Amino acid sequence: MTARRRIPQWWGRLDVTARDLPLGVLLLVASLLPSLRGKGTEIGGLVTRPTDLLAGVAAVLQCLPIALRRRLPLVAVALVTSGFALDQLRGYHLYAGTALPLVLASAGAHAERHRRAALIALAVAYAALSIALHRLGTGESVAEFVMFFVALGLSWAAGAWTRAARIAEAERAERVAEDARSAERTRIARELHDVVTHHVTAMVVQTEAARYLTAAPDRLDHALATVGDTGRRAITDLRRLLDLLNPDHGAEPRTPPVGSLHTLVEQTRRAGQPVEFTEEGAPATTTGSADLVAYRVVQEALTNALKYDHGGTTSVRVRHCAKEITVEVGTDGTGSRAASPGGGGRGLAGLRARVDVLGGHFSAGEHHDGGFVVRARIPGNDAS
Repeated sequence: MTARRRIPQWWGRLDVTARDLPLGVLLLVASLLPSLRGKGTEIGGLVTRPTDLLAGVAAVLQCLPIALRRRLPLVAVALVTSGFALDQLRGYHLYAGTALPLVLASAGAHAERHRRAALIALAVAYAALSIALHRLGTGESVAEFVMFFVALGLSWAAGAWTRAARIAEAERAERVAEDARSAERTRIARELHDVVTHHVTAMVVQTEAARYLTAAPDRLDHALATVGDTGRRAITDLRRLLDLLNPDHGAEPRTPPVGSLHTLVEQTRRAGQPVEFTEEGAPATTTGSADLVAYRVVQEALTNALKYDHGGTTSVRVRHCAKEITVEVGTDGTGSRAASPGGGGRGLAGLRARVDVLGGHFSAGEHHDGGFVVRARIPGNDAS
């Protein structure tokens, strides 16, 4: 790492007090230069007098507290204001007076507590200083004192505006983060729903069917083996999904592996559901989330077929085009309602939301010849 990079990183790790101190030291040195003597802020019309020990005290009080302008803003204002009052009442008119509007702006930006009390105290202190200067000076008009007070007030207001903008930006960032968390929770809930509902429904249907196979040990053994395979597949899918909740888990492709639709159809067939599967075209390499959404549409539709039209002929048609994937899953209505976990319609609503996010079209309803049909048109990432 080069020195050009190391120095900014080292500087950024320093406390804000250490980072603000050089500015105060620089202003203090400038205040002691003979060429800038008597060239600072002047109100009240007092004649400029030569510097002495008290001038040094006034310069230190006005300059070095700049180091506290972000860590202890109100303390910095109190010290600088005291130094400024000493400077003006003694007629030094030090260049260090430049620090007053700076610390006022910093207090407006960084003070978190006692802001109103600080403003009242500053107004009272300035009024007392103005009266004292008016008596000691050459009769400067009240308007000039008022204008200087307005200028100081604008310094505080500028800092307060910066603080309000910073708070608004932090709130906006928090809303964005919360929306992202909510969207991620919704996505995970949908994934859990899809995985659990499909596998558990298949296991329940297979288990119910196995009760009537006690007289056929070979078929019973096959049915129970299918239940076990389905359970293991459910555990694997859940483990992959729960890994996404682990912050140490690396990035994982969310698109199902090639051939998973065939596995999904075969699993449904083993559960006792006759499925006619047709797949046209080859999956594009740039469909992104489209393959995953298509997989979930088929998965949810087959789950509903098992639950509400068990034993009825089910058709699955998937077509891969250059810019979209179309899916159609339908049943003929000749089956029976299986003894399976019920649902509240969240699956179809979740599918509609998934497809809508990608700008596609989703429909689900009864077929005119009986049964139920689910259709989805899912654009790929390169769709225009």
